[in-house]
Parts: sequence; C-alpha cells; structure tokens
Amino acid sequence: MRAIKSLIAGVDEVGKGCLFGPVFAGAVILSKSNELKLLSKGLKDSKKLNSRQRNTLVPLIKENSIAWSLGQSSAREIDSIGIRKATEKAMIRALEKFSSRPDLILVDGKLPIRLWHGKQQTQIQGESHFPSIAAASVLAKEARDELIKRLAKEYTLYGLEKNKGYGTEFHRTNLTKVGSSKLHRRSFLSKLEID
Repeated sequence: MRAIKSLIAGVDEVGKGCLFGPVFAGAVILSKSNELKLLSKGLKDSKKLNSRQRNTLVPLIKENSIAWSLGQSSAREIDSIGIRKATEKAMIRALEKFSSRPDLILVDGKLPIRLWHGKQQTQIQGESHFPSIAAASVLAKEARDELIKRLAKEYTLYGLEKNKGYGTEFHRTNLTKVGSSKLHRRSFLSKLEID
C-alpha cells in the first residue's frame, strides 16, 4: 500500500431520534480514488437511498475503505448521560477502533464531538459534501437496522421491523397500551408522557 499523506475519517450517527434501542455511529477512512469509485456505485446521503441500495453498498464500502468501524451507546446510557453525550461516545468508540488515529475527523452536523481530542471539522449535511461521511452513515444505518430487525422478533408489540424504533403512531399507541420495554429510552418517553 502506498503512503497516505493524512488519514481523514468521516463520522456520522444513526438513530439519535429513536424511542427504542441504541444510537449507532460509523467512521470511515477513504482514499480519493475509492471515494470516486464508491460515488460511481451510487454512494450518497443514506437518507436518499433505499434499504436495498444501502445493503448493496455495505460490502463495497468495507472492501474499498482504508478503515471502517462502528460504535454504539445503549438506551440505558442515553437515559443516564443524555443523547448528545451518548452520541459522542458512540462516535468516539467507532474512531478508537482504528489502528491509527485519524489526523482529522469530518463530523456530520453543526455540533463538534466535545470529547474528541484531535482536529475535527463539522459540516451541515455532511453526507452530501464528504463521501466518507456518507459511507459512515450507510454502514451505521444498515448495522442498526439489522440489530433492530433481530430485536423486533423478541419485542413484538411495537412494529419495530417497520419503524426501526422511531416514534410512529403505531409505536406510540402501543407504548400507551402496553408500556415500554427495557430497551426503550425512558428519557424520551417521559416527554411523550409514556411510562
């Protein structure tokens, strides 16, 4: 492998607004040539891709990354320290899995990772500006969705296989009827006046 001048990692989170389950973060380091390759294969903002397209991109991203990783924070952690800090912890957990520390991280959104001691740049709609952020988002989204689909078989009352833990009308109605599970974010439910 030829020498790379600097390692720049794109970082993004998925599931921050959900009522159920963990928040996930992805981190991806790409070379310029692999950025172009992935863009030619359809990589873009994960919200503009359907599940099949994201699923197709996952192995391509993994094969064409210098490095990739995932991190998460549990619902209990979210309740304990708050969603912003838990999201930052998930991002740092992903970044700390790299064998070499990135020289710069590109963070989706306007809020920096306060707990990260290193150079970082925030970017609103970062998935549209940096392929590494888009790739991180795709990996995190697919990994989280797969986990929620597996959990949906155990927690059958909330329609998780369809809503992925977001507060759809069906999800909220059933929370009111049957109450929450141990994997619901109680701090989020209190705002909805659900136990």
